[in-house]
Amino acid sequence: MSNPTNTPADLPTRAEREADIERFTQRHLPGENQDLYQDMLRTLCRLLRENAGRGDVKLLNKALGELRYALKVFAPYAGIHKVSMFGSSRTPEDHPDYRQAVEFARRMCENGWMVITGAGDGIMKAGHGGAGREASFGVAIRLPFEQKTNEIIADDSKLVSFRYFFTRKVVFMKEAAAVALFPGGFGTQDEGFEALVLIQTGKAPLVPIVMLEQPGGTYWPQWRAYVAAELLRTGMINEQDMNLFCITDNVETAVANIVQFYRVYHSMRYVSEELVLRLERPLSPNTLARINTEFKPILASGRIEQCGPLPAENGEFADKTRLKLHFDRQSFGLLRKMINLINHEEFGT
Repeated sequence: MSNPTNTPADLPTRAEREADIERFTQRHLPGENQDLYQDMLRTLCRLLRENAGRGDVKLLNKALGELRYALKVFAPYAGIHKVSMFGSSRTPEDHPDYRQAVEFARRMCENGWMVITGAGDGIMKAGHGGAGREASFGVAIRLPFEQKTNEIIADDSKLVSFRYFFTRKVVFMKEAAAVALFPGGFGTQDEGFEALVLIQTGKAPLVPIVMLEQPGGTYWPQWRAYVAAELLRTGMINEQDMNLFCITDNVETAVANIVQFYRVYHSMRYVSEELVLRLERPLSPNTLARINTEFKPILASGRIEQCGPLPAENGEFADKTRLKLHFDRQSFGLLRKMINLINHEEFGT
């Protein structure tokens, strides 16, 4: 009988493979993530049985290795907020945008944040220069031209080098509690739109996105004019999507937009059908009533309720107050406005 998948005929049966995987993980991969390691091994076995090409296997192997190493590098700093900074590698050091990037990174560092950049020259070097080596991460991409690691982050233990753009992008967004965009080329536009898409579609948690440039600059206002004229006007995005970013030419405004986002709001996650917002403190009855009135359109059903930790959260951030709501999973621009209102509530009211 022919073997249509061209896999070895003497491969173990599915039952034998499952038994082998279970024995291996129980012996060598104990812990709470054992089920996930079992799934990874099942995926490897399927690749073998499906006779995946060597190029495909090399891609998966390299991507997994890059992500594993990056997670290891960032792990010791998990409790510190970080901002991913994007902008042109060609911006000279005497340019006003470069000076704005240095000052922005310096101010974010003063507020206890760290910065992540692509580790090259231009705006990336400005970010590292403003924050300093100790407060900087570099996620470099290997290119045949132009990109080289700047001397501030070179040889630092917080520098990660990537072969693939897609693994690098995962790290940029996963580790960021905010995104700051400065004028740049195709790469900057790509990163900016990707951040917006991930947040607009709920594939990434809400984070502040600021677009900053030199005083009186036209780069981001012209970008917004295009978005409004060609995307919003034609119905390709909604008016509320314009709430997902902040355009400014003032460093203090950009810093405040990011830092104040976490004044009361802490984080979010889904528990079954409910969206849970963790807060640093309880909301006043007046604020709770107001958000139920003003933001009813974001609900699929029910009301916004204040509560304690849910059992399914397994004790995560147990000291935080919660808002629980049956979110419609599409009104992220309005959700951002609601978080802004919560963050501006006065203490003691």
